Amino acid sequence: MMPFVAPSLAPLLPEITLAIIGLVALMLGVFSKKDSFGKVCALSTFGLAAVGVSLLPFFNITTTGFNGLIVTESFAVFAKLLVLSASIVCILMSYSYAQRERIDRFEYPVLILFSTLGMMLMISANDLMSLYLALELQSLPLYVLAALQRDTLRSTESGLKYFVLGALSSGLLLYGASLIYGYVGSTNFTAIAEVYGAEGGVSTVAIVGMVLLLSGLAFKVAAVPFHMWTPDVYEGAPTSVTAFFSIAPKAAAVALLARVLFDPFAGLIDQWQQVIIVMAVASMLLGSVAAIAQRNIKRMLAYSSIGHIGFILLGISAGTELGLKAVLVYMAIYVVTGVAAFAVVLMMKSRARMLEAIRDLSGLASSHPMIALAMAIVMFSLAGIPPLAGFFGKLFVLQAAIDAKLYITAVVGVLASVISAFYYLRIIKIMYFDAATHQPLDAVKERALLWPLTLSTLAVLGFVAMPGYLMNWADIASRSLVQ
Repeated sequence: MMPFVAPSLAPLLPEITLAIIGLVALMLGVFSKKDSFGKVCALSTFGLAAVGVSLLPFFNITTTGFNGLIVTESFAVFAKLLVLSASIVCILMSYSYAQRERIDRFEYPVLILFSTLGMMLMISANDLMSLYLALELQSLPLYVLAALQRDTLRSTESGLKYFVLGALSSGLLLYGASLIYGYVGSTNFTAIAEVYGAEGGVSTVAIVGMVLLLSGLAFKVAAVPFHMWTPDVYEGAPTSVTAFFSIAPKAAAVALLARVLFDPFAGLIDQWQQVIIVMAVASMLLGSVAAIAQRNIKRMLAYSSIGHIGFILLGISAGTELGLKAVLVYMAIYVVTGVAAFAVVLMMKSRARMLEAIRDLSGLASSHPMIALAMAIVMFSLAGIPPLAGFFGKLFVLQAAIDAKLYITAVVGVLASVISAFYYLRIIKIMYFDAATHQPLDAVKERALLWPLTLSTLAVLGFVAMPGYLMNWADIASRSLVQ
């Protein structure tokens, strides 16, 4: 580590670097006279990549900093690399869309930078205070991004809904944290783990505090019954912002939820396991059933994400190292497939007008056969069809649930997967068998979207051939948290 960095700040070096890059990007946007949006996007992309590289030395090392408020280990590095990769791709995918929709202001990538900074701090949180501050740093830019199209009623409405419900979730989280602090006398995760893991059990008030804290975190991952904001915000926000919402914040929130459950609340697995199982079952069933009735592809993907969060919670509910490993693999696969799906959604443009109805994909196989093939592969993967990556993600989660003797929950997961296959296969049917209802999409003009779509599709196909790298990283990461 660099000699001029204080030991307590060393684990925060990547976050400090990202904060400096964000401030420089802000100044560049303010003082740049021409093409400030393009310059800030380029700086943000290279800055996020540099921060990702700076994280690699922390893999296989466990360090705490800032008086125990922050912890960095293999688990945190794995999740942070996932978030940084998603943020980079989302900035690249949004470039042409932002210009076309006239939201190409330099504040756009700057908000993504600071939201990503909050996500990184969330993942490394080792104290209730750092957890809350990081959560708000992540959320505040997202509220602004949701309402970025100020002249559009839907965008303004989505931003307001997200803000109001986000404030409610923050209130629940803070109230739960205050009850935990009142019982433990400390906000540090290590102290909480010692008290909650002591023999003789804990009081009802302490358990209520834990449940309220989990409720606030469930809002961030959009788990039932705290999912109500997701479809409206996904539909109303600019499509490029929706792509960011569905990928990076979800990965960070899942990592934070896993840290909270496997670290300070590890001694209360019998209590929180029941809560997580209920949310997992409800999320899988509602996400699978509600998506069937959707005609807007962004709303369909919103309910789809709720269903996938249910599978992730199923892995967490196992409460084992195997379950956490399955969750990390599932999350990585979900990020890749999410990038590919939203790359196609961002291509849904005809005569300079964005299209959002699922039926607008009709005839895509005739006009753009390669794009339709990539979309079909992604839909098959999301449905869990072998031998694609999505199948193995669900298989690992179900194996972890069965290994933990959660047989009924695993059966519900299988049924939910079968139900959800209907609306994924419906998209393939519309692309290949329905006659086009409009002029061909202008997808060939979106060359900046073809690269992430191609690479993501190849990753979905290639996972079965080379699963070792991801599996090994996930294994090391899960072992660093579950000790």
